[in-house]
Parts: sequence; C-alpha cells; structure tokens
Amino acid sequence: MTLPGVKRIIAVASGKGGVGKSTVSVNLALALAAEGHTVGLLDADIYGPSQGLMLGVPEGTKPNVAGEYLEPIEVHGLQVMSMSFVTSDRTPAVWRGPMASGALQQLLAQTYWQKVDYLVVDMPPGTGDIQLTMSQQVPLSGAVIVTTPQDIALLDARKGIEMFRKVEVPLLGIVENMSMHTCSECGHREAVFGSGGGDDIAAEYDTTVLAQLPLSMAIREQSDGGKPPMISDPEGEIAQIFRGIAQKIHGMIESVQKAGPRIQIMDD
Repeated sequence: MTLPGVKRIIAVASGKGGVGKSTVSVNLALALAAEGHTVGLLDADIYGPSQGLMLGVPEGTKPNVAGEYLEPIEVHGLQVMSMSFVTSDRTPAVWRGPMASGALQQLLAQTYWQKVDYLVVDMPPGTGDIQLTMSQQVPLSGAVIVTTPQDIALLDARKGIEMFRKVEVPLLGIVENMSMHTCSECGHREAVFGSGGGDDIAAEYDTTVLAQLPLSMAIREQSDGGKPPMISDPEGEIAQIFRGIAQKIHGMIESVQKAGPRIQIMDD
C-alpha cells in the first residue's frame, strides 16, 4: 500500500503500554515540524486513541470529507488523523484483531495527506495484528522504540524490535523515557526505575539511544492539557531534547537514502 502525498513514514512503537509512546510521537512530530518539515501524525492506536486530547483538538471535531477521502485535522502545524475523530470517545472500539486492522487500513487508504515530508505513526502497544498490518503493508522508513528502564519494559521492547527486524523495517533507535527524576524541592537526581537499560538494549541490537527523557510531572500535565512541551515550552529542556531526536532521525534517513537503501521514499 502506498500513501500518496507522503514521502517518509516513521513508526513509534513500544512493546507495552504506559511507557510514553504517544507523548514521544506527538512531540517528535512537532519537533520535525519545528525543523522545517511538513509533518503528518497518524494515531494508529485504534483501541485507545489519544492524540486528539494531547493536541487539544476539541471533543467532537470531525474531519472534512472530500469525495471518498478524509481530510486530516490541522492543529499546531500538523496534519492529524485519529480514530477518535471518526468515533465517539464514549464508544470504545470493541473489535477483534481483523476488524481493528481493517479500520486502520481504511484510515491509511482514505486520508488525504497533503505533501507530507514525514508521517509519524503512533502505534498501539504490543506486537499484534495492527502492528503487522503497518509493518507489512506500508513502506516504513524506520521505527523508533520507546521504553522505560524497568526490566519488564525492556523485555517487551525487545519483542517490538524483533518484530520490526523480521519484517525488515530499519530500527532508528531507542528513546528511554522516565530515565531520571529530579526532585523539584532539593534538586536531587535519582533513577527511580533503574538505569542503563536503554544503553544495554541499544548495544544488544547495534542501534543507538536517541535520547533519555526525564520522569517529569510537567510533561504529563502539558500533554494531558493539550499543549505538549514542544508547544507549551518550545525553548525548554524537553523541547530541545525532542528537536535533537528529530535532527538525528532526519540525518539517519537522509544518509541511508543517499547510500542506496532499503528505505523507500515515495514521490509526491
């Protein structure tokens, strides 16, 4: 399946929920846009879409329909599409795997992306039907794995990495979330969930740690409030970390493209 109007597609994935994958997805998309790229964001978490909330899209917002296509919602300079825009927040998607995969394929095929340099895909947690649909049917330029330092999270992150390796999707790197907590009162820094896990898994799979994000209440509050760090504090520490991630990813994809890669770049 090709996506007209989309040049590069980046999957942001995790082996388990609750590690901050959606937060990384939205801020990465905003960081790529801040670097001058035209960016789309696809919320592929069919069962628990959250990007509308994170971007402050008013409840009940629906995409315009142009013929058989849905036009993405434009917010904060991004083109955004999510299952939450075409269903109600109070109507959960109680679907078996094939039905969920079919819904995702419909979103992919019927969204009218407009000259997007990067489409960031917020994947659902795990390694099931939806992940395989994305990996096998869409020409992914690469995948970013989000994890936390705990052993159980790293175990699940390995499963996600192995899945992308089996379907020959390039691994762009690891983002370790909640890696360090700094006390707001005394400034003491502590690795609440352990340390070194991201580095270990990166070494194991010959990849890189793109960034280590702190355990921060501000990140959660800003994201839940519809203004993630890239919007609420664009010059702040967290925003600069995400801009660094965006720069690294763009550089990697550019260098692989010039080398005659497996990565597939689609013309407009």
